[in-house]
Parts: sequence; structure tokens; C-alpha cells
Amino acid sequence: MKKIIVFMFFIFVLGPFQAAAQQWKLDQVHTNFFFDVRHTFATVRGQFMDFSGDIFFAPDNLDKSKFNFVIKVDSVDTQVGKRDTHLRSPDFFNTAKYPVMTFKSSKVSYAGDGKYIVAGTLTIKDVSNDIALEFDYHGQKENPLKPGEIVAGFDTRLTIDRLQYNVGDGKFFKMGVVGKDVDILFTLELLRNK
Repeated sequence: MKKIIVFMFFIFVLGPFQAAAQQWKLDQVHTNFFFDVRHTFATVRGQFMDFSGDIFFAPDNLDKSKFNFVIKVDSVDTQVGKRDTHLRSPDFFNTAKYPVMTFKSSKVSYAGDGKYIVAGTLTIKDVSNDIALEFDYHGQKENPLKPGEIVAGFDTRLTIDRLQYNVGDGKFFKMGVVGKDVDILFTLELLRNK
């Protein structure tokens, strides 16, 4: 009898609570990881083309929500092949030794006015730092292009000091060629079945 009561508790109490944090997949062609960095007087924009995400999100179940990302660094693309090769080299990312950068969330909380704070750990090369990403949540609706599918959208911006993550040793910054502050834009389009 006791086993039946415990089983019913899991089904009727914990079951619906856990199901509320729905799993989403990244829409690969409408999700972007952009970055801007100063080169002398110009701003160079690039992005990473190869990435994956492990995402669970529901506004009414933030305890079970999470945003985890893995970005393959050798997929860097600034539209200039020679520059991309240099970025992959030990002068910057050293992709042969450090092939991925990651973000792993630890807590998702609502900040009001359609904003969510996703706290977690950003790892680039051999450096991990705890950061908090402020995501603008654009809502969710049925996908106008694919009935039976739900689409949701998020954006977040942040600025990091690349030298704090050992992306370069400061040589090019001291020369006045490559800035140390990198402006980052994550724009996410998420999908799930209705």
C-alpha cells in the first residue's frame, strides 16, 4: 500500500511539475552567436557557425529551466579567411588545444519586464568565470511556417575582456591593433513540438 501511495505522489505531484520545463532545440539557421571587436579604428564582426544547446525553459518552472551551450571555436567566421586562421592559432583561441567554449547555467530567474537572468559558468580556453546573462524574452507562439511547432525567442548582450580568458597575450592590444573588450550578442530562436 505504501508503494502505491509513493507512486501516486510521483505521478500526480512531481510528474506535472517536472513536465512544465519543456525541452527546446535551437533553430540552427535563426540562432546566432555574434561578436564585435575593435581593430585599430574599425569594428570587426564575426560569429561562430557550429554550436549546440541543451535548453529547458518554462516561465512557470524556472527551477527546472536551464540554458547550456557548446560552441566549436574553429567555426569562427569573420568573412576573411586569413583572419579566421589567425584567430584559430595560439595567438588567440588555440583551437587545436581548446576546441570548444561552453556556457553552463546554474540558475534561471525572472527579473521583470520580460527579462530573465541566467546565471552560469562561461569557459573559454582554460579559464572559467561565473557570469549572469540578462535575456530579453520575446515570447512564444505557433510557428507560422510549420503548424504544430512552437517557436520562442531570446536575445542577450554582454561584454567580456578577452585577455581575462587568455584569448591573446596582450601583444596586439598594446600595439593598438586588436581591442581587448569584445561585445557579444546571442540571438536565439528555439523550437519544440506543440
